[in-house]
Amino acid sequence: MKTLRRLIYVEVFYAVLYVCIGFLALFFFFDVLDELPALDRHVQAYRLTQALGYVALRIPAHLYELLPIAVLIGTIFVMARFAQSSEYTILRTSGLGPWRALRMLLVLGLGFTVMTFVVGDYLAPLADNTGQLLKARADGGVSLGGTGAWLKERQRYASFNVNVKVLTPEGEMRGVRIFENDSRGYLVSITQAGVARVEEGAWILKDAARTEFGAGDKQQDRVQHIALPTLRWPTEITQEMVSVALLKPERMSTVALFQYIRHLEANSQSAQRYELEFWRKVFYPLSCLVMVVLALPFAYLHFRQGGITSYVFGGVLIGISFFLLNNVFGYIGVLQNWSPWIAAGAPGFIYTVMSLCAFGFLVLRR
Repeated sequence: MKTLRRLIYVEVFYAVLYVCIGFLALFFFFDVLDELPALDRHVQAYRLTQALGYVALRIPAHLYELLPIAVLIGTIFVMARFAQSSEYTILRTSGLGPWRALRMLLVLGLGFTVMTFVVGDYLAPLADNTGQLLKARADGGVSLGGTGAWLKERQRYASFNVNVKVLTPEGEMRGVRIFENDSRGYLVSITQAGVARVEEGAWILKDAARTEFGAGDKQQDRVQHIALPTLRWPTEITQEMVSVALLKPERMSTVALFQYIRHLEANSQSAQRYELEFWRKVFYPLSCLVMVVLALPFAYLHFRQGGITSYVFGGVLIGISFFLLNNVFGYIGVLQNWSPWIAAGAPGFIYTVMSLCAFGFLVLRR
């Protein structure tokens, strides 16, 4: 049985590897085409070598998205080829029953699950952050749209709304605005600074302009304008939180998502978008287990000469449908205000039921 296990594992691994290489080459080509207009905007600062480096650093993120689909296509190809060449019939006569084959593929799927988690939680965020900083050297910094990132923090006697437009590769924040409200919700002050740096427990604002709104009867008592060369603002908002707010949720690790969700909840902010992505990070690697179960019934089908291509194409369609359903349920969950774990786990549950039904009908009954 050890020999059979080695045979199936090696064949599936190489098939999945070939599928990943093919898809990643296609994505690499499209990403290079997308980066070509940026070369015209940054003639001197952004060269072709930097563009190729940025595109190469996006490969781990694509690999994370493609791994479950590649596992499905690669496993279907191997199982269908075994059935077409009657190799699987020989394996069955050697003692490879349906439940033993299922258990063997589940162990293989568990290995791909761990690989998907490692790529999505460690390799992809690190590579993506490095790519963003590489491109930021040409753009001048990492920004999010025209308004930048918004963060909120509650302190003992006041609450603060913070806006940061750009985070530079050197760790400087530019275009900083801090809106201070008292315990009743009234605006107390507005602080603006061109540049800010994060130190332990505080932000250091350079060339700060502070506008304070008092409660006096005279106009000069109600509004005061103060210019300060340096201002220290105590806060628990770190540079990592600013970076997280500027990045898309899907580019964050599970730990970073969890910490940022806790920060949002502590400051009475909506965290639904980040909770949805957090549960996606939890459930998505487990889809590799579902994919290997979906592929097992293909070993029990009867093939004519050359009929294997249609089944592999069917596996491609199933993988694409899973990817689309995963995105659709995310949007529906936000619109219908579903629990994030339901919206993230529903596609995997649906395909689990489909795989078990296919296993029961095509394998056990036939």
